[in-house]
Amino acid sequence: MARCNRILIRDIPLFGCIAFGIIDRGTNVLQVRPISECPLSCIFCSTDAGPRSKRRISEYMVDLEQLLSAFEWAASYKDCKGIEAHIDTVGEPAMYPMLVELVQRLAESRHVSTVSMQTNGTMLNTKLIDELDAAGLSRINISIESLDPEAAKRISGIDSYDLDRVIKNAEHIARNTDIDLLIAPVWLPGINDAEIPKLIEFALAIGAGKRWPATGIQKFLPHKYGRKPDIRTMSWDEFYSRLREWERVYSTKLVLRPEDFGSFRCRSIPRVFRKDEKVKVKIIGPGWMKGEMLAVARERVITVVNAGSIHGTEVYVRMERVVDGIYIARR
Repeated sequence: MARCNRILIRDIPLFGCIAFGIIDRGTNVLQVRPISECPLSCIFCSTDAGPRSKRRISEYMVDLEQLLSAFEWAASYKDCKGIEAHIDTVGEPAMYPMLVELVQRLAESRHVSTVSMQTNGTMLNTKLIDELDAAGLSRINISIESLDPEAAKRISGIDSYDLDRVIKNAEHIARNTDIDLLIAPVWLPGINDAEIPKLIEFALAIGAGKRWPATGIQKFLPHKYGRKPDIRTMSWDEFYSRLREWERVYSTKLVLRPEDFGSFRCRSIPRVFRKDEKVKVKIIGPGWMKGEMLAVARERVITVVNAGSIHGTEVYVRMERVVDGIYIARR
């Protein structure tokens, strides 16, 4: 298990790192990442989050005012109507202590039409949900992988996982607030196959999907640094075939497209580096994973991998990844 530094991000650029800040993938959706920590250690986690992480060495929390300033700059630059501010993280957004104010300030932005949030639901409660409702939160995507308490504990990787609490939170969102709810299970073949139809039925029964789809089933995809449970690989053809079968059975939309959420292509924040470019950077602190450091150049944050041999604060690196404004370089 990795021991993590907890670092407050302040007075450095908030563009370029996948673990915090603002991410623009060329649509009207801007990802807002205020914190990286998570209370769960889900067996399928693509980012190796939580107390059982083996690779993380740092967790980040972003200064609220700087995060809002970065968002406003990005939204203004994109210059398109109907921005969705999507609060997601490589952990759990509800761990951010200024979450309600973040939602309220985003909702007040003249650029924003939708404020949404991804969560595992464990840190929500009726008081916080009501505060988020009053603050202007439009939609919550809540990840529930099983309606069986013991299976849910195994999948979450935490013995204290309280499924009843998560279910009650989902019911309260759907029945007692203006926040829309999307139930978003990750389908793990051989582990929670029988739970997926039950979760579709649950979403429909509690009234999820007032404005957007009620259920968003996610195909498990192994990631290089994520956790990889021993499961059967499912093809995309099989995945979509089963979703279409369930669409007929439950008369609900399950094969989802970006336009179902009002997502469309629009002006992107330009790249400031080229792949394979050699760049002089300033090292500013430890990276997110073992063997990484964070660096700054051209008003962007760069994750430098294979950084164990770095000495000093200014070094040359070669850019390896420049997609979606996320920058990774190698010494």
